[in-house]
Amino acid sequence: MFSAFTNSFKIPELRQRILFTLALLVVVRVGAAIPCPGVNTQVLGEFFSKIVDQQSQGSVIGMFNLFSGGALENCALFSLGVMPYISASIMMQLMTAVIPSLAKLAREEGGRQKVTQYSRVLTLILCLVQGYLLALGFEKPESIPFLSGIGSVVAQLGMPLVADPGWGFRIMTVISLTTGTMILMWLGEQITEKGIGNGVSLIITVGILARFPAALVNGWQKLISGGSPLLVILLLLFLLVVIAGTIAMTQAVRKIIVQYAKQVRGNKVYGGQSSFLPLKVNYAGVMPIIFAQAILLFPAVLMGFVSKSQWVASIAQSLASGWLHYTFTVLMILFFSYFWVATQFNPVQIADDLKKHGGFIPGVRPGQPTADFLDFTMTRLTLAGATFLAVLAVLPMIIQYWLRVPALTAQFFGGTSLLIMVGVVLDTMRQTETYLLQRHYDGFLKRGKVKGRSATASSSQGNGASSDAVIWLWTGIAVVVVAGIAIFLSHHAR
Repeated sequence: MFSAFTNSFKIPELRQRILFTLALLVVVRVGAAIPCPGVNTQVLGEFFSKIVDQQSQGSVIGMFNLFSGGALENCALFSLGVMPYISASIMMQLMTAVIPSLAKLAREEGGRQKVTQYSRVLTLILCLVQGYLLALGFEKPESIPFLSGIGSVVAQLGMPLVADPGWGFRIMTVISLTTGTMILMWLGEQITEKGIGNGVSLIITVGILARFPAALVNGWQKLISGGSPLLVILLLLFLLVVIAGTIAMTQAVRKIIVQYAKQVRGNKVYGGQSSFLPLKVNYAGVMPIIFAQAILLFPAVLMGFVSKSQWVASIAQSLASGWLHYTFTVLMILFFSYFWVATQFNPVQIADDLKKHGGFIPGVRPGQPTADFLDFTMTRLTLAGATFLAVLAVLPMIIQYWLRVPALTAQFFGGTSLLIMVGVVLDTMRQTETYLLQRHYDGFLKRGKVKGRSATASSSQGNGASSDAVIWLWTGIAVVVVAGIAIFLSHHAR
């Protein structure tokens, strides 16, 4: 595996793409540290360190701070992150699936570029709305349930969060945040085009990993304040199991055997071989979790602006981080998993394509029976994938309340952050391995340079799922063993 990283820099094109990606990611981290004018970053930083990162009540705003890589904690230019762009892209993709005119436009030549342009315009609109709500929330934090804790920090430090509130501050903040998100969107597109991996996903992943040291510090403080080294070792082992399970579920597929009939054309015989149709268990990926969290966020924010009564505030708080939040999260994940499969997976079209190319599933008649079989199989697979996503979404809450782990640390044991990191790392490794195999280098499991290894390259690509799982399994075991021994020895050395 380590020789593969070395070989990555021996290929000029791949080396240039990797360095280009790293350079733009540095720009992303720099933008996450430049604060917007008019906001007292000392008050905001104290609020996040004392309330959001330690208490579950700040889980929603803590999640946004996690995805922005700590930019929201500084009220930086990139505080909104790329979430408005992701939301706009998802909305356009769903509208393309349900609106015939957009679907027709997407299939036309140059239509995909127009749909992308519509996504950018929608991103701009979402940035303006979210930027204004965030500026208004900083001016009046008591109006938003998960920002109400700023009042105690302001009273403790004796300084306001916004020194000069008003329309001047709001306009400046909206312009700064909107510009920051549009720059991030452009950087993500440049990484995708000229770098390695998916740019937007890499930006989110780097932001999540930037909060990992703070999560380790919080976990260590929990240890020295009364925890035991055994608890930390158990947590590391559990984290390894969760990561391994996430990798396995992300890469899991149901292989449907497809047999192709023989066709004689002149003196040559075509077909007659068998292949398989891969159906992913987690077909929707991370989309159901993002949909559920985005939908549950808006009622909590709107309730805080509309009404000031106590019972409305309690409902908004429950929707933001309480038991009601997790109940609706599980139900929405189940719903959106099936909704995403219904809009993106077309068994009728797959059955027609198989019939046109002379393919059939053994034991199933071509045509409508094949479509019904695929639909039935995908429905059962979606149930397993949706159940996994629901468990992964509520796992941080279970870890936090059961083991008394800080909220920031518990977020790395499941939820959207872990699923995004696993998916992005696997996708980036897969793209890198493609470049290595094209230049006759081995992938991430073998060493050295092998020339003319076409058969082995094909088998490596076919076993990509198991290869990635084995790599990260052994890497995780090594990290857990070393970290556990170090923590145990340091604890007893004191």
